[in-house]
Amino acid sequence: MYHCRPHVMAPIVHPTHCCEHHTFSNTVVPHIHPQHTTNVNHHHFEHVHYYPHTYSSYDPTTHQHFQAGKPCCD
Repeated sequence: MYHCRPHVMAPIVHPTHCCEHHTFSNTVVPHIHPQHTTNVNHHHFEHVHYYPHTYSSYDPTTHQHFQAGKPCCD
């Protein structure tokens, strides 16, 4: 049985994305900068379809007999 193997490429690694968090305050007049972070959780389904396939062989044979003369003892 022969299975088609998927072609998987090497991963592509992107540069690291750097983030900075800044907090500011003033002793005379406090400056408050509230922030909010929303976590978005994505879920991706990969539907992989398989197509199994089988093979078979059929090798018919034939036989043919010939009489080349007669046996000497009947």
